[in-house]
Amino acid sequence: MAGLSAAAMNLFLPSLPAMALHYNVEYGTIGLSVGLYLAANAPMQIVIGPLSDRYGRRTITLWAFTGFLLASVGAILAPTVEVFLAMRMAQAVAVAGMVLSRAVVRDILEDQAAAASMIGYVTMGMAVVPMFAPVVGGVLDTVFGWQSSFIALAIMAGLMIALVWFDMGETYTPRKISIIAQIKEYPELLRSRRFWGYALIAGFSSGGFFAYLGGAPQIGSDVFGLTPDQVGLYFGTPAVGYMAGNYISGRFSLRFGIGRMIFAGSFAAVLGICLGIVVSLLVPDRPISFFAPMSLLGLGNGLVIPNAMAGMLSMRPHLAGSAAGLGGAIMLGGGAILSMLAGNVVEGATNALSLLALMLVSGVMAIAIMLYVRHVDRKEAAATA
Repeated sequence: MAGLSAAAMNLFLPSLPAMALHYNVEYGTIGLSVGLYLAANAPMQIVIGPLSDRYGRRTITLWAFTGFLLASVGAILAPTVEVFLAMRMAQAVAVAGMVLSRAVVRDILEDQAAAASMIGYVTMGMAVVPMFAPVVGGVLDTVFGWQSSFIALAIMAGLMIALVWFDMGETYTPRKISIIAQIKEYPELLRSRRFWGYALIAGFSSGGFFAYLGGAPQIGSDVFGLTPDQVGLYFGTPAVGYMAGNYISGRFSLRFGIGRMIFAGSFAAVLGICLGIVVSLLVPDRPISFFAPMSLLGLGNGLVIPNAMAGMLSMRPHLAGSAAGLGGAIMLGGGAILSMLAGNVVEGATNALSLLALMLVSGVMAIAIMLYVRHVDRKEAAATA
């Protein structure tokens, strides 16, 4: 479930330059297909969370993937860039898989650290998809053209609908209240400073990665002169680190707690970006100088996101679906902004430094907010002592 959302985000990225040529638009325009997808994710998550609390996880998942299949077909047939971008926004309904996979974990595990551990393992499986999806997308583009990536997404959606229908049981007893009443409970979450803290940590930590999504294909194509399949091959370097980080989260969150894991991940991400800046200055003409340090960015995200998500979902357990949706909306809404900024920052760039600087600001903000959350924890502990 979570993996299909990831595939929809980055399978087609190596094709962005070719798609810009196909629709005869600038790269920044076709690059909106990333930012608008993320922007549409945000409101969809706000609705999907309460819907799943009202009608159950399985039902909403089936409807969402059916909508994703139809939107994928629409993207293949889109006659203009405007229609294509509209279909990309509609594809964002696939985010239900990512949101509800986490909510399902919270349904079956009460302990915060245990939930973080399991979310780590789930996300590790999800990380396999962005590791290979750009490679597959680059090959598909080179052999069959850019539309083939969306044909692949439509096929995956059909297979996922079948899998959920036959294999996914319902993990949550729907609440007998209206959707409006569900949404009215959001202030209970929004009044929690720790919920906001964990949501913003996840947002800024992943923000560096979303900026990478929006700018790296252009850097690979224009700065380093890579072909689409080569861009796909290099593009997957953060996913290697992301999978490793999620494995470490699954293995050690119970032992060290979510706070320490988030700190370690935030510093790892910033270290990777700083290393990328240094190496890019020393060896500016080698693609590996930009892409290789991004594995540390992925490692940091793999440590931060499962633990920050577990923190969010544990603030109000009876609102786990709503918390997953609202927290994901905050995270991806910020990611959409950074992705679109990145698309404009790299337009006409001769090196990767401007993109890396944008990513660094996002990473430093994540560390600052984690320090604030630790401050809130200490104050609450002192008040109850």
